[in-house]
Amino acid sequence: MADRETRPTTVWSRPERGARGPAPERSRTQITAAALALADAEGLAAVSMRALAQRLGTGPASLYRYVGSRDELLDLMADAVAGELDLSGATGGDWLDDLVGLALQSRDAHVRHPWLADLNDRRGEVLGPHAIDYLDHALGILVPAPGTAGQKLEAIGLLGGLAVLFARREAAATATGDPAAGDPSTHAPSTGDPAARAAHLAAVAAEGRHPHLLAALTEAGAPPPADRDALFVRLLRRLLPAMLGQGEP
Repeated sequence: MADRETRPTTVWSRPERGARGPAPERSRTQITAAALALADAEGLAAVSMRALAQRLGTGPASLYRYVGSRDELLDLMADAVAGELDLSGATGGDWLDDLVGLALQSRDAHVRHPWLADLNDRRGEVLGPHAIDYLDHALGILVPAPGTAGQKLEAIGLLGGLAVLFARREAAATATGDPAAGDPSTHAPSTGDPAARAAHLAAVAAEGRHPHLLAALTEAGAPPPADRDALFVRLLRRLLPAMLGQGEP
């Protein structure tokens, strides 16, 4: 009985509609889809019960028959995005390839919904059914991988963090028209020209006050053309095996 009383209550722990009252005109799925469209078009701050009701052509009070609060609506929105990921692929193949593929899907979902990262930062870890499916699927991919259960959970967390980071950089690249903005190691001057940024960094290093930077730039040579996908995959393929005690593949 105590466990039942202390169990956290979420929007998914309650039935979608009460046993009494008129038949519902809408579903949580329809309401959530409308909220996603509103956030994609106008940003997360635009998502309110009043604005959503206007979008659906109803009154705000009617929405509370389906969703108890704006926070619950945000939980539904985050889980709906998790449901966009394709988890139908079989596990048990090359775990690193499969996990990188899942990471690419996660990054693309954050690119499609740039408000999602800020939402997750504010709401904490509220896992809905689709997010739990994602976590279980990722753990299934990692069954043949080395490492403890704790290390595997940390690796999945790293995967999600990098997906958010690169999605944010891609959003910045789209806003500035700068293809190199996808490289999170780049700290640029005011210009959006990658060649100008590289020349600026080389000129600073050549002044002699940053010997380690000069040595690294000299050894590395000219940077390759910016490729966000390639950089994202390269980092994952280096970091994930190392986190699981396998070392660089």
